[in-house]
Amino acid sequence: MRSGFAVLLVIAAFLLGPGLSHSAEKQAGTDGMFAQLPGPTFNGGYFRLTQVFSGYTNDMTKPAGDVPGYSRPSDKELRKALSPLQYKVTRENGTEPPFKNEYWNNDKEGIYVDIVSGEPLFSSLDKFRSGTGWPSFTKPLEPDNVAKKMIRKLFFIKRTEVRSQLGDSHLGYLYKDDSSPTGTRYSINSAALRFIPEEDLQKEGYGMYSHLFPCDKEKANC
Repeated sequence: MRSGFAVLLVIAAFLLGPGLSHSAEKQAGTDGMFAQLPGPTFNGGYFRLTQVFSGYTNDMTKPAGDVPGYSRPSDKELRKALSPLQYKVTRENGTEPPFKNEYWNNDKEGIYVDIVSGEPLFSSLDKFRSGTGWPSFTKPLEPDNVAKKMIRKLFFIKRTEVRSQLGDSHLGYLYKDDSSPTGTRYSINSAALRFIPEEDLQKEGYGMYSHLFPCDKEKANC
């Protein structure tokens, strides 16, 4: 009897995995949209994750750290540089409160980069009001910079976690959402992001994305 109970505890601990958040009660979407997948595997410094989605397979095999121009600071440096909330979200898989975060209702034009590594992740052109209280995007600006990982809670709730490729920052989750133009919603924590306004792209080192935004002649940088 006791041994059987112990086995159940071990199975439950394995399935719970790291910090699950963005609960189903707060998120309008379907968690069970992905087929069951094997866990990620590591092979000689390569991260391999095969995602099954909408009938096709996306083989996300990418050399670790293969994002030119960006780097991930040490944990010691991150503890000094990040706020307690930013550290909790990005390094400990935490979730910030809905409607009480920096970018959930930000309508300015620009791009969103990883707060840890600086790698470009999302664009304001793909941002939409989902009503969930978190920044929501239809797709990534740079798909290669956004990794997806299937996680499970107990025996029936499956969820797709979204992480930055180089920074390995917990960003949020990917949901099926009929209100999104693409049918999917990237629900992202503001605390994992840094917003670069379109007028600051050149001076911040992201000038390659300036062409995405129409030039306003009233602005000095046009």
